[in-house]
Amino acid sequence: MRNTTRRARLGLGTLGVVAALALTACGGSDDTAGSASTESGGDDGGLTPVKLQLQWLTQAQFSGYYAALDQGYYEDAGLDVEILPSGGDIVPQDALANGEVDYAIAWVPKVLGSIEQGADITDVAQIFERSATLQVSFADAGIDSVADLEGKTIGSWGYGNEWELFAGLNKAGVTDFEIVQQAFDMNAFLAGDIDAAQAMTYNEYAQLLETENPETGELYQPEDFSVIDWNDEGTAMLQDAIWADAGRLADDPEYAETTVAFLKASIQGWIYARDNPQEAADIVTAAGSTLGTSHQLWMTNEVNKLIWPSTSGGIGLIDPDAWDATVAMAKETSNETGATIISADPPETAYTNEYVQQALDELEAEGVDTEGADFAPLTVELQPGGN
Repeated sequence: MRNTTRRARLGLGTLGVVAALALTACGGSDDTAGSASTESGGDDGGLTPVKLQLQWLTQAQFSGYYAALDQGYYEDAGLDVEILPSGGDIVPQDALANGEVDYAIAWVPKVLGSIEQGADITDVAQIFERSATLQVSFADAGIDSVADLEGKTIGSWGYGNEWELFAGLNKAGVTDFEIVQQAFDMNAFLAGDIDAAQAMTYNEYAQLLETENPETGELYQPEDFSVIDWNDEGTAMLQDAIWADAGRLADDPEYAETTVAFLKASIQGWIYARDNPQEAADIVTAAGSTLGTSHQLWMTNEVNKLIWPSTSGGIGLIDPDAWDATVAMAKETSNETGATIISADPPETAYTNEYVQQALDELEAEGVDTEGADFAPLTVELQPGGN
């Protein structure tokens, strides 16, 4: 295996974001989420304060939570929810473990590593059932399978986003490659510095399709690219989940009740985004996202595909087989340095379906469709620059 030293080709602004991703969450204040969220609404009809930490900026990746806030589902559940974007300066699971927030959104592989390091948190709802991670190359590059990555320059964001890629490389027996530190855009790929770039279906892949092909003067089309989808390769890992404080769930009945209420309202928000994608995209834009109109709708639509239809029995239910597969890959997959995510199985408290099942039961008793068997995605026409 030849040297797989990372080469960074990042601007100063991106370097700041990437460096921040390696940091732990900021220190807490005297007004901690842990104390605020357990204050009962009481007879005066007050709402229970709840802080939700996202793992990235305000965008339609999180449209269900913004829809739940905008449509009053959280308020109806007796909750006063504050949604906190990250932008890379906060590690969601650390903020939760440190008691700075009540719930956090994060990918399962990243949190498994944090749990092994002592974070006492639990996956209480697996919102994304499918992975959105791709490895994208130009169609004429001859990269039509994982095996074709042999000898190639491969882009990766790192910081816990790379494990599906390495699981795929391990599975295919690819050992001769160079990992390049990729910025959170597709510029290096378009410039020819990366043979195969990392992309999310709902974001970076759309960035390619909103870019003008200099050879045609028109926007790039899907046929201009070859895509490796880790769902198809059998190395997809569980991504966006809602995490809660395991210790508080065990010791604080009010927090446990709040968790059910929060999950129920959040699921209502995701159902709203499923049934009203344009409105959900507009809600996220109004909440402060700077993404263009067509890009925002594309993201809402692609995220819906990760959730609907639910094949686990209802949105948020954690499929034990999918969980076990993610854990197995987290233990067995090695990166370019030989490191793995975890060295042993996580504790039983790493996930539970107890609270999301209660939320689903309540919704189903109200006649709400929590599986979306008839879900049909939109056909979104991207505009130049995502406008």
